[in-house]
Formats: sequence, structure tokens, C-alpha cells
Amino acid sequence: MRDGGQLVVECLARFGATKAFGVPGESYLPILNALYETKGTLDFITCRHEGGASFMAAAWGKLTGTPGICLVTRGPGATNAAIGIHTARQDSVPLILLVGQVSTAHLDREAFQEVDYRQTFKDLAKWVVQIDQVDRIPELLSRAWKTALTGRPGPVVVVLPEDVLSHTSPIAPAPPPRATLAPALGAEFTAPVRDALARARRPLILIGPGQETDPAIKQDLAKFAEANHLPVVCAFRCQDAFDNTSASYVGEAGVAMPAHVRKTLDQADFILAINVRFGEMTTGAYEILTPALAGKTLIHTHCDDFELGKVCQADFYVRATKGQVAAALRHIRVTADFAPWCRQRRTAHEHFLTTLTKTAPVDMVAVTRHLQTTLPPDALITNGAGNFAFWPNKVFTYGHDMRLLAPQSGAMGYGLPAAIAAKIHSPEKTVVCFAGDGDFLMTAQELATAAQFKARPLILILNNCGYGTIKMHQEQHYPGRPSGTALENPDFVALARAYGFSAQRIEHTHEFAPAFDTLLRQGHGGVLELNIGN
Repeated sequence: MRDGGQLVVECLARFGATKAFGVPGESYLPILNALYETKGTLDFITCRHEGGASFMAAAWGKLTGTPGICLVTRGPGATNAAIGIHTARQDSVPLILLVGQVSTAHLDREAFQEVDYRQTFKDLAKWVVQIDQVDRIPELLSRAWKTALTGRPGPVVVVLPEDVLSHTSPIAPAPPPRATLAPALGAEFTAPVRDALARARRPLILIGPGQETDPAIKQDLAKFAEANHLPVVCAFRCQDAFDNTSASYVGEAGVAMPAHVRKTLDQADFILAINVRFGEMTTGAYEILTPALAGKTLIHTHCDDFELGKVCQADFYVRATKGQVAAALRHIRVTADFAPWCRQRRTAHEHFLTTLTKTAPVDMVAVTRHLQTTLPPDALITNGAGNFAFWPNKVFTYGHDMRLLAPQSGAMGYGLPAAIAAKIHSPEKTVVCFAGDGDFLMTAQELATAAQFKARPLILILNNCGYGTIKMHQEQHYPGRPSGTALENPDFVALARAYGFSAQRIEHTHEFAPAFDTLLRQGHGGVLELNIGN
């Protein structure tokens, strides 16, 4: 016989979960008790805030391609975790949020911390289920795991009443859910692609998120693009979906889209969109890429039928994973000469990188270039939201083995928890977190989590003493009338040291390289606060 908590933990372990992020709560004590027995196989990572825990789970899902697990208590715990659920949804990454709930005997009485989670999360999660019988835990957890991964990946919320977790059952844990077969694409896909390329003069590949854990996908896409001299643009915060050092890579279509990328999207007469969601940022607020897409041929592939035709009307739709598409494309060769068009767009991208505006007193152009030449080829970069994200999102060049963990939801505070999750997953790798001062303070308490679990990333705090993005918009719309955007910050160096981190304030550009190189060489993480002015 097992109680409900043991069934939950044993099922997750059998499914392949190795880490669960959360804040402990009395509503799921049987799960915590069961986790005592799985140390070393399924570990509980004790976080300081449920928002940080759900960010870590979302980052884990993006990094691994398997559901990140987050455990929170009822009411305040679950609502605190909502930000990570929204982020996982917009990022299309698998996540399972396990929420303790009041006893079934107390439901619908507005009991202490009672919330109707089906209503709360119905627009944020792919599926919300409450398990009211202990015998159904294996069945419904298996379905939750499969749902998080099937089609467009995303978050699932599983609600677990206290009494269900404490009841016992003779039922066995469920086996791992079987993967859905992904048959190879044939001429029904490659023939329309060939035909469209034969008619095109300015073709473009637009790549979205998904399956970056398989290096063969990047290799296959690069083989197809480079052999046919096709320019490649990555969707919003998906730069690591394609090797940025390739002669085919011409930039990222996201917030604050560079002019050369806008021009590439605008001038393209054929777009092969691979697993693209056509969100507001990638389409230039639906103005560069409009729903009708007049004057352009569009072939749209996506792993989820619902995304096909949801925004942009294509000439040809294909429901397929990125891996299926990449494998089908890799051997296609066309006779048309697109090399001049591709070189033109690549040259425009390279010119953009040489005309960046320096910041003062610490020049972020020099900082980014130093990182580019210093970081190992398999480094992981994370960031939250703010103007500071321009540097890791528009300027930094992601090689074949690099990863970017950044929120398409535009959530502040994501970068630090994501960096901690990345360091827990890959302790041997260099993880660098970009954070603004306001962004960092959203989840700064998770430094304690990093210290406790010896998962210390390198953290760059770009300090401009304010909510810089909002102040920028205020100056555009209400010049000279900043309101509510100035920040009186703590001593970040003292704060970091209080958590046991090496830390230093960088006042001038020449101080950055030796300080960063020292932290990199020591391998123990650290915090550098960069004074980039107001």
C-alpha cells in the first residue's frame, strides 16, 4: 500500500523527473515525506518564493525538453507561481505545477486558502485537473505528463487535495508515458518547398522554438540553409535555435527589432516558417507580417494544428515537429542562386553589430565583445526583461552549442532563477545571467537557493537605477515627466556577499575584463554590478 504522496513521487520518478522546484507547504506534506526517500534520484530544490520556483521549472522544461516540476501549496503558493505558468505557456515549454488543495470535505466552502484552480489557471495552462481519488493518481499524472509534451508543449496544473494525498491505495505507479511516433516527412512536404523556392527571388527561413536539445536539428537546418544560400531569422528570443556564426544567420525578430531584420522580413517573397507562433514581437505588432501576408508565399510548419492559421494565413500548412521538418529539408538542393540575397542580408546583420551605441560609464559593447571571446562554446545565457536584454538578445552571437534561456512572456525576474536551474542541470557548464537592477530585485532572494544547492551562476547586474524600459516609453510619450520609474537600490555588492557570493562593482569599462575573468577562472560564480548610468 502507498499513500497518495508516495504515488505522486514514484510516478514522477518513473517518468524521468530528477528535480522538483518549490516552496514547502502543509497542504502537500505526504509528497514532501515521500521525497525524503528519493534524495539523489528525485531531489526537491527548496526555493525562496513560488515565483522563483516556477521560473526554475519553466527554465528546466526549456533546457531539457521534459516537464519541469514545481510544487507549491494552496492559495498564496499557487497564485505566486502563476508567473512561471504564464512564462511556460508563452515559451511553449513543458511544465507540471503540483498544487496542494484543501480536503475534499471542505471544498466549495471558501475554506482557508481555498481557490478554484480550474478557473484560476484555465487561460494560462494547457490543462488543469483536480485528482479527487487516490486510485486515479497514476492515470491522471501520466496524462498530465503526456499533455505537457504533446503538440505545442506547455504547462499543466495538477491539484491534489490533502486527504487524497494521505489516503492509501494498492495501485501501482504508472509506467513512463510512451512517446508519440513522428514519421518522416516525404514528397508531400518537400515538393511544395521546392516549388516555392523555384518561384522565389528572396526566400527566408524563419525559425521558432522547440527541440533545441537535439543538436542534429540545428545541423540539419544549417545544412539546408547554407547549401542553398538561404537567410535565416530566428523568432523572438529563439536565437539559439540556429547557429549565429553561420553565413545564413541574419538576426532575431523580436522586441526592438533591428531595422535590417525588419527589412529582411518585409522584402522576403517566400517564408518557410518552422515551428513559429507568429506572436506580436516576431511579426512587428502584426504590421511587418500581417495575417493576410499579401505578396508573400508562406509555408508554415508547427507541431500543433491549433497554431497553423491562427494568425497568418499560409499557402501550405504542415503539422510536424521541428525535427521532422529539419530531417526532410537537409538533402534539398535547388538550382536558383540566392547567394547575393543571402550575402546582402548577412552583411546588413554584420554592419548592425559594428554600429552599436556605447554605454557609459561601463561600455556594454566592450563587455559583450569580451564575453564573446572569453566564454566557452557551450555556455548558457539567461536574462529576464528590460532594456538591458538588448545585449544578450540582439548583440551576443550564439554558437552551435550555446543556449539562451529568456522569457517570451517578457517576465521580469526570470533570468536569475533560470540561471540557477541551468547550473543545477549542468554544474560543469558556464552560466551567465544578464539582469537589470529592477529585474534582479524581483527574484534576488533566490541567491539563497543558489548558495544552498551550490548552483552559482555568473550574474551581471546592469544598474541604471530605474525601470529603464518604462522610463524610455515615458520620455517618448510624456517627455520630461518620468513617474514611478526611479529606483533607490540596495548595495548590490553587499547583498550578494551576504548570500556568500563573490561580488564587485564595476564603475569603468577597463575594470570589467579582469574581474569577470577572475570569476570565470575560479569557477564559483559571482556577481558583478555594472554602472551603466541613469
